Amino acid sequence: MIDEDGKQLGILSKDEALSLARERELDLVEISPNATPPVCKIVDWGKYNYQRTKQLQKNRKQTKSLEMKQIRFGLKIGAHDLEIKTKQALKFLEAGHKVKITLVYRGREQAHREIGFTLAKKIIDDFGDTIVVDQMPQLAGKQLNFVVRSSGKKPLPLKQAEGDEDA
Repeated sequence: MIDEDGKQLGILSKDEALSLARERELDLVEISPNATPPVCKIVDWGKYNYQRTKQLQKNRKQTKSLEMKQIRFGLKIGAHDLEIKTKQALKFLEAGHKVKITLVYRGREQAHREIGFTLAKKIIDDFGDTIVVDQMPQLAGKQLNFVVRSSGKKPLPLKQAEGDEDA
C-alpha cells in the first residue's frame, strides 16, 4: 500500500485500505495487480488519470515517426531538374526519412531499360557516401524503384559541390 505522498504504508487488507482512502477523501487504485501482494495506491483519480494521459501524449510526441518519402523522375530529366530533386531528397534524408526514388518509363523508353539503371547509378553516385541504399534498383512494370536512407555522414555543402563542377 502506498499513500498519496508516495510513502509505503505496508501490507494492509482490502477493507483497511478502502477505509484509509475514504478517510482521506481519495480513491484506492490498484497499480500492479500481478505483483505478490498486489500494489495499491491512494490517489485523486481525476488528477492521476489526467497526469497519465498527459504523459502518454508527451511520449507519443517524442517518438519520431519515420516516413517513407517518394521522389519520381522521368528518364529524360534535365541536369538542373535532377539537381533540384536531389536537393529535395537530401532535405528528406537530413530530416531522418527514408526516400524511395522512382524512375518512370514512358512509351518506347521501356525498350531501353539500361538508361534507367544508368540514371539510378548516377543518382546514387551523386549522393556519395552520405547515403546507404536499402533496396537496390528493381524494375517493376514501368517503374524502376530503389530506397535510400542517410548514412549519418554530413553531405558537402551544395554550393561547394556546384563549384567543383564548374572547375
